[in-house]
Amino acid sequence: MKAQEKLDDLVARLRACTRCPKMHRPAVSGGAVLSKVMSVGQAPGVKEPVAGKPFAWTAGKTLFGWFTKSCGWTEAQFRERIYMAAVARCFPGKTNAGGDRVPDPREIEACSSWLAAEIEILKPALVIPIGKLAILQFMEFDKLTDVIGGQFEVKKHGVRFDVIPLPHPSGASPWHRMEPGRTLLEQALARIKSHPAWPR
Repeated sequence: MKAQEKLDDLVARLRACTRCPKMHRPAVSGGAVLSKVMSVGQAPGVKEPVAGKPFAWTAGKTLFGWFTKSCGWTEAQFRERIYMAAVARCFPGKTNAGGDRVPDPREIEACSSWLAAEIEILKPALVIPIGKLAILQFMEFDKLTDVIGGQFEVKKHGVRFDVIPLPHPSGASPWHRMEPGRTLLEQALARIKSHPAWPR
């Protein structure tokens, strides 16, 4: 079976996943984009299952705006060229305080086989984890300032690739709008744009 066929099959099974009873389905996928670059988000929000795609709301506008500024890409171009994955693929629901619930360790573990299969099929040269939870799937760190703006070589699921982390584009977090976060974000985006695997 060719890589595209394997990916098509994986995405179809992912979208039908019912592993986690507390999660709000359907599972969200960016589609079977055969790419050497993967982005890895944290988990869908309440809008994403309705839209049927990741980063479909406010955080997405910010994220795609970064790539418009750094690369001249539209949102559509990013979605067409980059495989979009996540730590958890279903909306976890709300906390009692009203914010989005963070996936618990069992849910992260249950969803991890999807990410493993994607890495094995795509054999990416570049992975872009977005936000702390996503970055932690690839490396240990204490503060975002330790990793944002850097490039790291990682081996996972038998594949060696570069990791260039990004902060989460949440409107609730001022990190990427204040120094040193703003400058570190610009450095990270410049590294991504100049990476050999980045589509030209």
